[in-house]
Amino acid sequence: MRYEQEREQIINSCIRMCDDQLTLGTSGNVSIRIGDHIVITPSAVPYPELTPDMVPIIDLEGNVIEGAFKPSSETPLHTLLYRETDAQAIVHTHPIYGVVLGTLRRETPLIHYMLAPMGGAVRVAPYAQFGTQELADNVLAAAKGRSAVLMENHGAIAWGKDLASAYSKCAYLEWCCEVWCKAAAIGDPHLLSTKQVESVVQELASYSPIADTPQREV
Repeated sequence: MRYEQEREQIINSCIRMCDDQLTLGTSGNVSIRIGDHIVITPSAVPYPELTPDMVPIIDLEGNVIEGAFKPSSETPLHTLLYRETDAQAIVHTHPIYGVVLGTLRRETPLIHYMLAPMGGAVRVAPYAQFGTQELADNVLAAAKGRSAVLMENHGAIAWGKDLASAYSKCAYLEWCCEVWCKAAAIGDPHLLSTKQVESVVQELASYSPIADTPQREV
């Protein structure tokens, strides 16, 4: 069986997403790029029931290369990001606070320096039905200079040089969304400047597993 280790990593990340309350049920999806192949979560299979042979392999156009299970409904989104960015792994979640900001159509502002590895304030992609090319195009447009995006009335997505990087970005993004929501409910939160956030990038690069985003447009 090809890419058994990567398939195991995807299963572990899916279970962890639920444990970390970044998603519910079978929502969300995870993928890893290996050359011109993508290992991606199957559609509508409960994560605790997943086994490596159930995780399909597709190409960059979404064609199934190996596996009997249908790839994630968000395959158009994953394949587009792999074709148009330097992503090597993608994690898509449905986190509470990320969904709150997406529903309000509010980007995650520079509330904390841990947004720096994502390129700065995280934008909200306009709503489109899940699994559509329209959604994929909307996310790509919102991703300019970023490696994470919120999706209006939907969820969040992040990508990086490996699965650990992509997952960490999703986790930090949700944490920043929660901080912003709670701070804004109390008063008028202080935000960092573009210069302050940019100065963090090189420092994080020396020790952080998530500081792999080359873009610095904030």
